Amino acid sequence: MKNIFRTAARSTACMVALALLFSFSAADADAQRRDYMNEQEIEIVRDSQEIDLRIDVLVKMMDRRFALLGIETGGWKERPKDLEKWGEPPTGSRLDLISDIRKLLVKAVDDLDVIAQRSDEALKQNETEGKLFPKAVRYLDAAAQRYIVPLTNGIASTANEVERGQYLNIIQLCEEIIEAAKKLPPPAAK
Repeated sequence: MKNIFRTAARSTACMVALALLFSFSAADADAQRRDYMNEQEIEIVRDSQEIDLRIDVLVKMMDRRFALLGIETGGWKERPKDLEKWGEPPTGSRLDLISDIRKLLVKAVDDLDVIAQRSDEALKQNETEGKLFPKAVRYLDAAAQRYIVPLTNGIASTANEVERGQYLNIIQLCEEIIEAAKKLPPPAAK
């Protein structure tokens, strides 16, 4: 008889453990479903087929999130009339917005890498030898240089280890962008 109760107790304990596991997994899935761009921003990126314009909008999205965090980067300032084009400001925790910045920076680098790897398949103006690719890299380089100091200050001002890790990841990406931009030939004289 005791074995039946032990088996029943174990079964119940297993069921409770599984229920808890699934509830945490569902919460994680909801958190993972949060997109780092809103619908209007996604459309702006889709419409920006020229690489310099695409990098410009991705940098503006990062500047927008820095502004929401109260971090001054010397970048683009959203005005009330921009709401119609860009949509409502992103929402989420401080960590969500920092993570969005990292994802946007990764997207910008990935978009440039795709062109660099397949330049012959890119739109003529987007080719690595074209006029827009170096312009886009320099624009992202300028943003990366603007972000380094505020991100470094962010590391010092937070006790949250996850947030600190995100800052470090973004700084590393910025440093890689700055180094890559140094390899560009000098801009053509006008």
